[in-house]
Amino acid sequence: MADSLWAGLAIPRNEVCGMITVQIASGTIVGNSLAGIDTFNGIPFADPPTGNLRLAPPQKLSKNLGTFTTPLLPPACPQMFISTGSSSLIMQLLSSFLQFPFLQPITGQEDCLNISVQRPKGTKAGDKLPVAFWIYGGGFQLGATVTYDGSSLLTSAVAQGQPFIYVAVNYRVAGFGFLPGAEVLRNGSANLGLLDQRMGLQWVADNIAAFGGDPDKVTIWGESAGAMSVFDQMLLYGGNATYNNKPLFRGAIMNSGTAAPAERIDSPKAQAVYNNVVSKAGCSGSADTLACLRKLPYNTFLNAVNSVPSIFSYSSLGLSYLPRPDGVVLQDSPEVLWEQGKYYAVPMIVGDQEDEGTLFSIFQTDVTSTSSLVNWLSQYMFFNATKTQLTQLVNTYDTAISSGSPFRTSIFNDLYPGFKRTAALLGDLVFTLTRRMELTVASQVNPNVPIWSYLSSYDYGTPFLGTFHASDILQVFYGLLPNNAMRSTRTYFFNFFYNLDPNVGVKGYSKWPKWTDNHQLMWFETADSNSLLADDFRDDSYQWIVKNKAVLRV
Repeated sequence: MADSLWAGLAIPRNEVCGMITVQIASGTIVGNSLAGIDTFNGIPFADPPTGNLRLAPPQKLSKNLGTFTTPLLPPACPQMFISTGSSSLIMQLLSSFLQFPFLQPITGQEDCLNISVQRPKGTKAGDKLPVAFWIYGGGFQLGATVTYDGSSLLTSAVAQGQPFIYVAVNYRVAGFGFLPGAEVLRNGSANLGLLDQRMGLQWVADNIAAFGGDPDKVTIWGESAGAMSVFDQMLLYGGNATYNNKPLFRGAIMNSGTAAPAERIDSPKAQAVYNNVVSKAGCSGSADTLACLRKLPYNTFLNAVNSVPSIFSYSSLGLSYLPRPDGVVLQDSPEVLWEQGKYYAVPMIVGDQEDEGTLFSIFQTDVTSTSSLVNWLSQYMFFNATKTQLTQLVNTYDTAISSGSPFRTSIFNDLYPGFKRTAALLGDLVFTLTRRMELTVASQVNPNVPIWSYLSSYDYGTPFLGTFHASDILQVFYGLLPNNAMRSTRTYFFNFFYNLDPNVGVKGYSKWPKWTDNHQLMWFETADSNSLLADDFRDDSYQWIVKNKAVLRV
């Protein structure tokens, strides 16, 4: 469809965008070169996950591509933007936020397992540039590489003499990639989205040298569910990150996400999701419900898997779809494996936005007291925690409006009574304090592996949302505002791609101390200034979470 855009123009596409080719084992890849960036979008790396391969592990591409002209827009996987039955009120509530490119509704398709590569113009095989492997976020229910063009990043990197190769992988999301249930477990089809990502990494190991990248210098990088996926890639198969006897990556950057503690794939909550999908699909009477789901027409299956609650709904972070322990791919809940040292330890940059929870707290307008917040947490997030335990947790958060999130905003921005308290708690539980917990464990299990951590506050003052979850996509990834926050963060990250240390390489910004040295965060405090911040805030809540983490699984 994207290529048809050029059909209505008088100028042939190959004269608008200079065509460029790269030879890999599966064929000749034809991309385009424009404004100093070579782009190869949507290269298939697996057989189409359709028919009997729906709800099955990815299969390495079995055909030769011949001469493959890459599309202008890489096909996205099927999306669960909002639940099938969700009210349009959600759209109204989020109207301004949803204008952002990475949250625009996308029409996906099942044949979507493709990978995109971008590089500075003139890069050639043998240049051995470091590689950034991007994993998009979206609550494990939406997201696509099409909204994450790396051109701005690459242009900045070239300007400072640190060119790299940008790679983005499409992986299955929502019910196509993370359908839970005992039937899925028995079939060996758990955590398919993580397996798609892993196969994308293997494709990089096999092919990135032809594009001028160094397969021995790969940093995996993600935001939100993408950051949690980075965390999980370190844990997969009990910490086995090797392929052909070589590691698939050597560094990790996690923006707003680490462990996503979860009950097993066949737990009661997970099974209820599967049963609901089967019922909605009309497969309840089938002797083999999974086979029935595989045979459904695409739109019937899409509507069935999207009938369960979405992240943009009252249930919010009580996710229907997420990676769940299956005993093989993800051997246990992520925080358990991390504590056992069953992960591939590499240097890491890990951080958060100051107000991670605001975006996920706008729907619960009747959660206005301690008891109603406890009831919500019990019903939608933590089935195995008692209400007494959850009351203890909630009571570590002050009822004073001035204590909540958006933080440091006095009595302002309380969207509804209790909003700021709920936002503070959800942001800490899912992101900020879980990050601190996992970094503490990592510093004990692998004390010699360096860690740097940060907090971003550059959008302080945004009404109701503050420096909200995913605001770094706008500030750092897209680079919409060329300020100190953008320039310094990008420089630290580019230095890390090259040297596994944000301080080594291009200078001009203050030294970022290792988190393990004194538990200090690089604080991207405003758009124009950075400082250091002690990672000890909200300690009562943190201590409770650490002591009770076993009951805090979604």
